[in-house]
Amino acid sequence: MGFKKVVVVGGGVLGSQIAYQVAYKGFDVTVWLRSEGSIGRAKPKFERWHETYKKDLEATKVLIGTDTKLYPRGLVDDFASLTPEKIDALKEQADKAYEGLIYELDMAKAMADADLVIESLSEDPKAKIEFYQAMAPLLPEKTVVVTNSSTMLPSTFASYTGRPEKYLALHFANEIWKNNTAEIMGHPGTAQKYYDEVVAFAKEIGMIPLQLKKEQPGYILNSLLVPFLNAGQALYANDVADPQTIDLTWMLGTGAPLGPFRILDIVGLDTAYNIVMMNPEAKNPETLPGKIATRLKEFIDAGKKGVASGEGFYKYN
Repeated sequence: MGFKKVVVVGGGVLGSQIAYQVAYKGFDVTVWLRSEGSIGRAKPKFERWHETYKKDLEATKVLIGTDTKLYPRGLVDDFASLTPEKIDALKEQADKAYEGLIYELDMAKAMADADLVIESLSEDPKAKIEFYQAMAPLLPEKTVVVTNSSTMLPSTFASYTGRPEKYLALHFANEIWKNNTAEIMGHPGTAQKYYDEVVAFAKEIGMIPLQLKKEQPGYILNSLLVPFLNAGQALYANDVADPQTIDLTWMLGTGAPLGPFRILDIVGLDTAYNIVMMNPEAKNPETLPGKIATRLKEFIDAGKKGVASGEGFYKYN
């Protein structure tokens, strides 16, 4: 079946991007949030994505007729046949997505007719389990559930969903409208039928489906990215160099556009902290994980949580 009504659970940095991208592609999207305060924190993010999509689409007009690959791939399906008029239509599509988003606090109401639920909560196993247990009895039989967890395996949570055969991972990268990857990973109990439906959905929302053949902590992207970020944080935690120097070294030496600390700001320091705290050694401030956790917590406690808060290792307007 084709999904029509999609519920995104969580309005954080990536959850809000996922919800807006799915709405941009024409799906009915409800964002389930825990409180009025959560809605208040989420709405500015959606406003930012709305403005960003329209800005990036407008900037794409000057790329028409070139052979560049640097257009927003998640926003434009057929760059070769793109025209200014088609871009204007896509900008109207972005307006419609923004205006059509539904914010819901009542979980039963949010889930009532869901075809697909995308869970994008923080990397907290206990919180995810509690959510799945509360959600399971509310779902229609048809509903497929996916997790956007960056580090945890779907088999960890499958039994709590009440529908393990319809549960798998669908992991997105930050700046989803440009970095349009969708890593799709089942667990041993995932039925192939529903895996294939999620692959088709990923294509429909402008992503490139990257199909994993077995469970892998960190999937493909984070199996490569996390050691890189950990190495940068270790250099900082051990006082080898400051974040800006570490980033500059990486960018000069490799030609990469971003260093590890710019990436951490995009990911969000809350998420980085939750990931490092999954290591039992992080509770000891004398260990390397403990030193990294301490540095991250200092920034978080100061309200410097990354791009979403306006400041992390760097300041953002």
